[in-house]
Formats: sequence, C-alpha cells, structure tokens
Amino acid sequence: MKSILAPLTLTAALALPGMASAAPVTFTTQLNGYGGNGAYLAYYVTDASGNYVGSLWMAGEKSKYYKDLRGWYRATGGDTAQVDGITGASVGEGQTLEFTLELNDALFEAGYTLHIDAAVEDMRESPREINIPLNRANAGEMVRGRRYVAGFKYDL
Repeated sequence: MKSILAPLTLTAALALPGMASAAPVTFTTQLNGYGGNGAYLAYYVTDASGNYVGSLWMAGEKSKYYKDLRGWYRATGGDTAQVDGITGASVGEGQTLEFTLELNDALFEAGYTLHIDAAVEDMRESPREINIPLNRANAGEMVRGRRYVAGFKYDL
C-alpha cells in the first residue's frame, strides 16, 4: 500500500466496503532523560511479512533529519509524502508524546506490527526502538524502548 496511514486512509484501506469499523487508539510515548536535543520519532506499521504498510505519525518537522530514522526511511524510500499532514514537533528528553488516531479494527489480531524509530541530533540513532504487535493483548501494556523511550503503550 503506497498511501499514508493517516487515520481515515488506514480505516478505508483495510476494510471491506460496508464493514469498516474504526475506534480511537491513543498512543503514549514517554522519553528517557538522555541529555540531548528533542527526539524525532517515526511511527509506522508493517504487515505479517514485514512489508511496510504506512506511517501513523512523525514527531519532528525538519525533513532533513528523516534519513536518521533508518527503519522508516528504508521502508518508505525517504518519501516525505508518507508523513504529509501527520507531523508534529520533536519530543524533548523526559517528555511525553500522546496522540489519538482512529484506526480500523482490522489492524488488530491480523499480524500487523507497530514500529517506532528514534533519532536525536548528535546522538546515536535507534531504528525500531519499539516493535509491538498490534493486538488486543498488548493494548494498555507499557513496553520499554531500546535507547530513548522509557515507556510506550497504546490504549484501545
């Protein structure tokens, strides 16, 4: 699927006509106190085969730094159109980013995985900082990141 996973696009793209059911999903990401600039975070989804499906959110507005989000950049070929309209400011150390999107119920229990890549200026990149299957069992469960994310969860 080439189009972005903006909330409505995702709902329409993964549902059969007349059977679409979407619900709000809240994503909460708490960053560690890592002693650096604001973090860029790319939230994207892959299917059961590991193929890129689309982007959910991009924290960080300067596209020149997107190449440092290596997993996302590789998956999209650096196509900034993948995050048009779904970007926000970078996230400072120790801060929390929370956003809510309408996602199709078909994403859950169907083998999709949410990935979060992280990068901080003048510090190491952290591709696939978070990898979590999208299923109801994982909803509400706080998971630790590898480097910059102290905790992440999604709530249905």
